Amino acid sequence: MRYLTAGESHGPQLTTIIEGLPAGMPLTEEDINQELSRRQKGHGRGRRMQIEKDAVLILGGVRHGLTLGSPVALAVENKDWSHWTKIMGQGPLEPDSSEEVKRQITRPRPGHADLNGALKYGHRDMRNVLERSSARETTIRVAAGAAAKKLLSFLGIELACHVLEIGGVKAEPPAYSSLSELRERTENSPVRCFDPIAERQMMDRIDEAKENGDSIGGIVEVIAEGMPPGIGSYVHFDRKLDAKLAGAIVSINAFKGVEFGIGFEAARKPGSLVHDEIEWDAGQGYTRKSNRLGGFEGGMTTGMPIIVRGVMKPIPTLYKPLQSVDIDTKEPFAASIERSDSCAVPAAAVVAENVVAWELASAIAEQFSSDRFETLRESVENHRRYAREF
Repeated sequence: MRYLTAGESHGPQLTTIIEGLPAGMPLTEEDINQELSRRQKGHGRGRRMQIEKDAVLILGGVRHGLTLGSPVALAVENKDWSHWTKIMGQGPLEPDSSEEVKRQITRPRPGHADLNGALKYGHRDMRNVLERSSARETTIRVAAGAAAKKLLSFLGIELACHVLEIGGVKAEPPAYSSLSELRERTENSPVRCFDPIAERQMMDRIDEAKENGDSIGGIVEVIAEGMPPGIGSYVHFDRKLDAKLAGAIVSINAFKGVEFGIGFEAARKPGSLVHDEIEWDAGQGYTRKSNRLGGFEGGMTTGMPIIVRGVMKPIPTLYKPLQSVDIDTKEPFAASIERSDSCAVPAAAVVAENVVAWELASAIAEQFSSDRFETLRESVENHRRYAREF
């Protein structure tokens, strides 16, 4: 499976074309819109979430609620496009284009892709960079992930996400009996946190940052249950599934770190307190007595829950602007202020959940026959049976 995205933050729409979904899988716009709605929620979000409610259009690859096996085309319209038609129009500039020229950006913002992107592609107007490097692009990545989550759900694989830390406020590790309980609690939390005490403190910290014209980051966790063992590969470095997940997490805007299981804590523990002992019983087959490695050994799934965390830095668009240099005049200035969030960690958790879902679904589709949905489902069940009886 693979997909490409296209579109700019203030362009007419965001688009993705997905290749590799099996034929005959149920998929509707509502399946995707649920995930898009989750991405727009969270204490600390900016005004754009009030301007438009994201909704997907399925433009190809689905008929009568079932995938066809051909590429699936999805689009999310930008409702704010009507205010940007001249500035972001596709046609050549008209002779009287003073307003469009005035809106050109020559002042790179620290922490953004502005300057590096301008150097790479030769853009003197850095709006060409920031429009694409904007986190708005994650909208359509969530749409692609929603299709992957739908596939995984039919294979008995569930995912959930939650926030562990915001602005230095750490939540207690969640004690939940099922992913359903975790989802229900965190979906009703303004900061997607299981811990009600930490939730209030996180909201206060976000409000404080907003009042100070600043921003704060945090840590999110994604959990996936039901993945069969042996998905991924130890044979080649670029087929290790945990490596693919790590790359997917840090590809999300503003994410700067990733860990599995106990993660970096493993550096401070002896091997006897890091590795997961193996046991077997007739009902489950091979399991682990613990899950410190987060569901992976040798780049492959163990059958235990996959636990992956990502670190999100504070958003660099600040109302307390940092210093930079104008690329035309070379004069110093205080970086420009764009519409922004004081904290997007709760929303970023949803993005992380969906990029993880994509990588898991893609790995399964690569490992098993996946042209037809029923064949794929049968192949995965046969593999589970094989693993139990091995």
